[in-house]
Amino acid sequence: MAGIDWSECSKKNLMLQGSDFQGANLAGTDLSLTNLSGTNLTSANLEKATLARAWFTGAQAGKANFSKIEAYRSGFENVFAEGASFAGAELQRSNFNGAKLSGANFEKAELGRASFAKAVLTGTKFSLANLSRADLSEATFEGPVAFDRAFMFLTRIEGLDLSAATGLDQAQVDLACGDAKTKLPAGLSAPANWPCASD
Repeated sequence: MAGIDWSECSKKNLMLQGSDFQGANLAGTDLSLTNLSGTNLTSANLEKATLARAWFTGAQAGKANFSKIEAYRSGFENVFAEGASFAGAELQRSNFNGAKLSGANFEKAELGRASFAKAVLTGTKFSLANLSRADLSEATFEGPVAFDRAFMFLTRIEGLDLSAATGLDQAQVDLACGDAKTKLPAGLSAPANWPCASD
């Protein structure tokens, strides 16, 4: 299966756990509701694939191309996707809990209500991404995470050390949900009242 070309095919509702799609061409493929848990998607091309409600739990997807995918409510728990591109992807309500996302690119991605609990986000780019109501509060990272012009309405950043984050500005901080443990880059300050304190 490695290197297979399923571009533009319909592969909905399949059980493909543990399959080897290393280097596969899955561009434009419809994999909605398909179980891809534990698959090898290293360097696979899934650009513009439809992955709504698909499962990728524990998959290996380093350097994979997920740009412009449609993947709302999909499960990426514990996925290894270092260096992968999710640029321009539709990922509303997707679950990245425990995912290894160092160096991943979420530029211009739609991440409304996505969850990143215990995900590793070292060097991840969220430039121009919509992080509205996304939960980053239990993510871990060492060093920079890029937030240039990201939309951070009620983004959960409680307890995070964002002192090395790049591109953050005061307007973003004022919209986000932090707490007394949230550390901000030099020059930025916590608002008098964080928006989500009552939750």
